[in-house]
Amino acid sequence: MWRFSERSEQRLSEVHPQLVQVVRRALDISEVDFAVVEGKRTRERQAELVRIGASKTMFSRHITGHAVDLAPIVGGTICWKWPAFTPLVDAMKRASQEMGVMLVHGADWKSFRDGPHHELDRRYFP
Repeated sequence: MWRFSERSEQRLSEVHPQLVQVVRRALDISEVDFAVVEGKRTRERQAELVRIGASKTMFSRHITGHAVDLAPIVGGTICWKWPAFTPLVDAMKRASQEMGVMLVHGADWKSFRDGPHHELDRRYFP
């Protein structure tokens, strides 16, 4: 079974508790190990990501702790290739379904697809 690193645990520390539960369940059922790349962000961090084109909005759910970025670990290192995200996204979808926590997955977005991004659905978690 996989375990989060101290760094991943720290990045979950200010994330909404229901999202943390889904992430932990996903780790339990995932076919691949993964890391928490980002949890809650400051407005300054978000502004920097918008400036460099890594984000398109200052209304990110990361600012409120309602989103996480997760990345698969392949061969002991984080892998940023799209196919590696598929089992991780599948685990997050399955975990959220099991727990009845509605999520939005950046991998499903039609424009500006964001494989690492998972957020609590605004309709249920304003």
